[in-house]
Amino acid sequence: MSSKPKLLIVDDEERFRITLSKLLKSRGLEVTHVGSAQAALEELNNNNYDVVLLDVKMPGMSGIEALAQIKKTMPGLEVIMLTGHASVDVAVEIMRLGGYEYLLKPCPTEELMEKIDAAYERKVARDERLQKGSVNPPAQAS
Repeated sequence: MSSKPKLLIVDDEERFRITLSKLLKSRGLEVTHVGSAQAALEELNNNNYDVVLLDVKMPGMSGIEALAQIKKTMPGLEVIMLTGHASVDVAVEIMRLGGYEYLLKPCPTEELMEKIDAAYERKVARDERLQKGSVNPPAQAS
């Protein structure tokens, strides 16, 4: 596993997505970006990522709906939600669904990098624990 996370940015605002992608690539991250939740789900089915930056409000499938789908099929993937509109209800729902963090756009670059690094460290630690665990865990009693 590399020391830098492989990142997927999901945002319907093309200018934001491209600018953020360039900024994070300049920080040494491997970044891919897509413009919809549906495209993100397809990308995640075809490629492995460590961290996803996911916009909350998008046309079609929302980021919240995408988060629920991602966590069902890839529970170990860390998802940082981004939004331009703060909402306690949305923040609570994101945490309930297993989102790692909820940040307001625009987010200072240093803060975003810290959250990405922390999410990646959490994923790496979880993956290492799972590898050290038994290959065939004992069956649970019913």
